[in-house]
Amino acid sequence: MAQEVAASNGIPADKTLDPFSKDYATSLDATDPLSHFRSNFYIPTLADLKRPTLAKFPEEEPSPPSTYLCGNSLGLQPIRTADFIQAFLTQWRTKAVTGHFVEHVDSPLVPFLHIDDHAAKLMAPVVGAREDEVAVMGSLTANLHVLLSSFYRPSKTGGGRWKILLEGKAFPSDHYAVESQIILHGLDPAEAMVLLEPANPRFPILFTEQIIKTIDEHASELALILLPGVQFYTGQYFDIQTITAHAHAKGVLIGWDCAHAVGNVDLKLHDWDVDFATWCSYKYLNAGPGAMAGIFVNQRFGTVDMENPTQKFWPRLSGWWGDDKSSRFQMTNKFVPRPGAAGYQLSNPSALDLAAVVASLQIFNETSMEQLREKSLRITTYLEQLLDAMALRKPGVFDIITPRNSAERGAQLSVRLSPGLLDHVLEHLEQEGVVVDERKPDVIRVAPAPLYNTFAEVFHFCQVLEVALDKASDRLKP
Repeated sequence: MAQEVAASNGIPADKTLDPFSKDYATSLDATDPLSHFRSNFYIPTLADLKRPTLAKFPEEEPSPPSTYLCGNSLGLQPIRTADFIQAFLTQWRTKAVTGHFVEHVDSPLVPFLHIDDHAAKLMAPVVGAREDEVAVMGSLTANLHVLLSSFYRPSKTGGGRWKILLEGKAFPSDHYAVESQIILHGLDPAEAMVLLEPANPRFPILFTEQIIKTIDEHASELALILLPGVQFYTGQYFDIQTITAHAHAKGVLIGWDCAHAVGNVDLKLHDWDVDFATWCSYKYLNAGPGAMAGIFVNQRFGTVDMENPTQKFWPRLSGWWGDDKSSRFQMTNKFVPRPGAAGYQLSNPSALDLAAVVASLQIFNETSMEQLREKSLRITTYLEQLLDAMALRKPGVFDIITPRNSAERGAQLSVRLSPGLLDHVLEHLEQEGVVVDERKPDVIRVAPAPLYNTFAEVFHFCQVLEVALDKASDRLKP
């Protein structure tokens, strides 16, 4: 097994280093071409996490960094974010309304009027899209409603399509949005929602074959499919290309919630011919809690309604910021949408919010999703191997419910603990400055983000976890 670990992580198997040693993890970091990106982020220290106030005291001793493996819930703050936000405040303070239009050579930001377009330009390569297919706008659930109102147009008459296919265990935002959209059309969610459930609830994976079979069974009634790019609970990375192609072959529109996929996996939304997608930017994109989200609208729907060519544009909810930029300030009240996804924008976006989004996206544009995905596969596989070795020493204490095929998962492993262990394990991890995510009653989600996490951190996490499991098991003994 040691030789397999070494080979899979890019170090020859005849190396003298023990693949299950700290020195081995350090050697992986030494050869990591992305290791320098870690210095672009603030890593909370143990003292930061435990201090009851946000303020630091002058007499405090230096504290080691925490082990933060929770980027799938909230990404760490880029160091440059403060500079970008300060630039916005300065631009607003000194230029007032002229800050919308005037280029400032000493500012990292473009004029406020164009900051959303600049963000879309930076976002496009992260999701594998044309620039005009992306808009940075709104929030995840609001954007989901905007897109569903455009793409879900059910009809039950004359053999029409009216149902929506989604996961039975979808993230609540998706479920609530779909359910309410169905109700708004006067339909019954109990009849109109086709729910995908895992064949084995203990290992809740939705296999591509099962999804395709379900599409086939309901194709004549399906108006829309909405699925996650990466499933939040298991970390499963869906085969977006195959599922999208099959949906189209059956004449069904399909959208993707990429909240856990953006900045995580190498999306190619344009090449895969996805109809629409939406995502947030506070997880792997590191733009801060509740930061402005994004949408993808396939170029086919950017202007003309393909089903009714007499329409001037594909139907959607309309707002002032989606109006043609050249005539927006003429106040004609004659809506002419901007081409592409930008025509789906509603309100004037928060330039303050976008400053944080742009700061993070700059970092992504200094590398590529292909490079990040390559490291993600390596570091997550390394975590898996350490956990498997631990499982041999502790049979029956935990198992991994994330797909074992690395191509079928993002930068996350979901570990299910034996009943009763979770709270005790989390207590010890917290004491040791290890931050992961929990899902009651028994799952921890561990997400080594390739931009800032290290192989040494993964090794340290596994050491702490093993002690935590031992202590938790002892506490549960009669």
